[in-house]
Amino acid sequence: MPGYPEITNCGTQVCFPFNKDKKMFGTIIFILIGCLAGFLAGKLMRGGGFGFIVNSVLGIIGGLVGGWLLSLIGISWGDLIGQIVTAVIGAVVILAIASLFNKKGKK
Repeated sequence: MPGYPEITNCGTQVCFPFNKDKKMFGTIIFILIGCLAGFLAGKLMRGGGFGFIVNSVLGIIGGLVGGWLLSLIGISWGDLIGQIVTAVIGAVVILAIASLFNKKGKK
């Protein structure tokens, strides 16, 4: 029908076309949560981490690592607070590993 999105069959479920606006919003939220997690992890770590920009980038990566680590032990949080806690856990792990490499470079 003209004016309506095309509905396609995706195996056992009906799938609608990809919605770019929702993906963009999700990506922005993911980046913001990662930046917040990096900031919080920098505050939790001894020495304050590596500065806001590097902590933010490591927080974004930490969000992925935290989700992966917690999924290994069967923990999954779906709400916003749970996502932030997961990202902070991952960011602390990433910052701890990064600080090990940073100390080796200073010696």
